[in-house]
Amino acid sequence: MIGERWGVTDDEVARWYPCDDVIPDAPIQLWRGITIDVPPAQVWPWVRQLRLAPYSYDWIDNLGRRSPRRLSPLLDPVPGEAFTKVAGSFAVGRVISTQPEDHLTAVIMGAVMSYVVQEQVGRTRLLLKIVMDRRRWYSLAVAVGDWPMARRQLMNLKAHAEAV
Repeated sequence: MIGERWGVTDDEVARWYPCDDVIPDAPIQLWRGITIDVPPAQVWPWVRQLRLAPYSYDWIDNLGRRSPRRLSPLLDPVPGEAFTKVAGSFAVGRVISTQPEDHLTAVIMGAVMSYVVQEQVGRTRLLLKIVMDRRRWYSLAVAVGDWPMARRQLMNLKAHAEAV
């Protein structure tokens, strides 16, 4: 499928992600990944900050409102709370599971996604896996449209984490 993988290795595609427990053997599986040149403790606060804004293309995903450029003093997410906000106020999706500095798994528009923070020597791999049930009418459109949006999101998170 177009846009199925970006920035991930075969081993990263083959590994288990928390979203795999929610939709086992999902017919639509998408993987994204980026290397961030700081340790996980500096990446996790930005993953946690996704609850405030999408951090992709603000003019599309955030209705033109700029995603915060500085970290807010947020507590770690908990299952059941809103996953992210659009335009600073409209809550979208919900957190399914989380483990600080390890993963954040959420659902939005029928897509289940896991952000996995994986430590490497002196740096971090931030992996994102998205799974969907093809039975939803918009699944293919979301799968193809997500590639540039998720890519921009991961690149923005990288830039913010490395700027600290």
